[in-house]
Amino acid sequence: MAESALPTESELNDCNRMNAMNHDPVLLEIMKSLLSAVAEEMGATLGRTAYSPNIKERRDFSCAVFDPVGQLVAQASHIPVHLGAMPLSVSAALERFGRLDVGDIVVLNDPYFGGSHLPDITMISPVYADALLGYVASRAHHADVGGMAPGSMPLATELYQEGLIIPPVKLQSAGRLNEGVLDLITRNSRTPAERHGDLAAQIAAQRIGERRLRELADRYSADVLADYMGHLCRYGEQLTITLIRRIPPGRFGFNDYLDDDGYTNHDLRIAATVEARDDQLWIDFTGTAPETIGSVNAVRSVTLSAVFYVVRCLLKDDSAPTNAGIFRPVRVTLPEGMLVNARFPRAVAAGNVETSQRIVDVLLGAFAQALPELVPAASQGTMNNLLIGGVDPRTGERFAYYETIGGGMGAAPDAAGLSGVHVHMTNTLNTPVEAIEYAYPLRVTRYELRRGSGGAGIHRGGDGLYREIEVLADATVTILSERRRHAPYGLAGGAAGAPGQNWRLEAPRTGDPLPSPALPLPGKTTFATTAGERIGIATPGGGGWGTPPAG
Repeated sequence: MAESALPTESELNDCNRMNAMNHDPVLLEIMKSLLSAVAEEMGATLGRTAYSPNIKERRDFSCAVFDPVGQLVAQASHIPVHLGAMPLSVSAALERFGRLDVGDIVVLNDPYFGGSHLPDITMISPVYADALLGYVASRAHHADVGGMAPGSMPLATELYQEGLIIPPVKLQSAGRLNEGVLDLITRNSRTPAERHGDLAAQIAAQRIGERRLRELADRYSADVLADYMGHLCRYGEQLTITLIRRIPPGRFGFNDYLDDDGYTNHDLRIAATVEARDDQLWIDFTGTAPETIGSVNAVRSVTLSAVFYVVRCLLKDDSAPTNAGIFRPVRVTLPEGMLVNARFPRAVAAGNVETSQRIVDVLLGAFAQALPELVPAASQGTMNNLLIGGVDPRTGERFAYYETIGGGMGAAPDAAGLSGVHVHMTNTLNTPVEAIEYAYPLRVTRYELRRGSGGAGIHRGGDGLYREIEVLADATVTILSERRRHAPYGLAGGAAGAPGQNWRLEAPRTGDPLPSPALPLPGKTTFATTAGERIGIATPGGGGWGTPPAG
């Protein structure tokens, strides 16, 4: 077993040294907002300049700011699954190169070196004034990075099948773009022009982050900036310690299950216990199922992201910073070789998008026993990943469509769950129907709420969605989804939400007046379609909270 926590002991000492200095609480709040604004503006730049609908419309990206030792000091309100993974990407880059110089940009996507899954490409660059001020980083989900199926999230059995693996490498050195690295990435994508445009958008975001951080140093001085990065770490740490002190004595455990891994029909158990002692929060995943043949394996960085996301949510304070200090009192035991800490070269694409959601459900189930007044019932517990790729007959060019589909939010002790929203580890928007039909040979034939799919309760769970798409060209389809057998749980007597469903409607044969009957699809599948077929997904509802009144 391995105990995991961020940051390292040397980083902790550096941060504590800076925190020992007095600070102005007003300036602390100003710095918190300014550093977050750096990350937010990076995201705005990335979203405006990206080529792909997945980044431009869905906002499937994250941006963050780090201090000179690589600790997270601010992250924009983007994608929670990137929360614990981006700091590990920075660590991987620094371990690989030791020092990054002015004008350097490191790029990587390797899940076993700080990445999450291969479509998520991360860029990291240092920021200098007279000395190193820190680092800025961006991570974006690229719609295709090669592999055995369009979208790079196939039913795979090893990482090599999922796409191009990029270890930490310099995309730019001393301000000079490495055209060879850029060509290598784009050449391995089915949509090279789109990849080139999205990578250029990330570089633009890096430049904005570097510029804004230097402006903060010019305005307040590099020393003050460094000091307040440290003070913000300490402030975040104190918020988490305050939360920990609310947790009663004892060990609180919970189990939940993945439906399958795409190759077998076996339940895959995820287990966790939580315990508060000595102003630290101990989380232990012992008892979780072993790593498996399919791609539902989660790497360490993804599991840490889910843990940190739950801790951040339990703070129940929208004004709290998101930084390394929040997570400093958290200790995580991750048995190696388990589903939540897979070993290379296990396939991991679904671990990032699906297993991360179940980890959240398990942790919230455990915390519901300790802090019932804070914890909602289970939300839909899946991202309902849909990928469609082929050749667009309008242009003759290859296309790769990727989307996650919203569902029901779990009801809370004080409120009903929202309907038709993205929950927990995904925080994206939907792709507008107009954008889909403009960019791809696809037609959206149904998009509506799935009425009544939320679990009953004093507070009802949110409803899921219906999404049906007609494919206007021969294509390959991949679906990675969960909660098709194991429904999202209710709490305090609330009912479970309805499980999800997937189906296909075959194209009508010549002379047939109507499409063929709907054919059920498994939760995880890759298959070929012909023009005219429809792919349908009904997403799960959220669990209800509280025993519903009789009658």
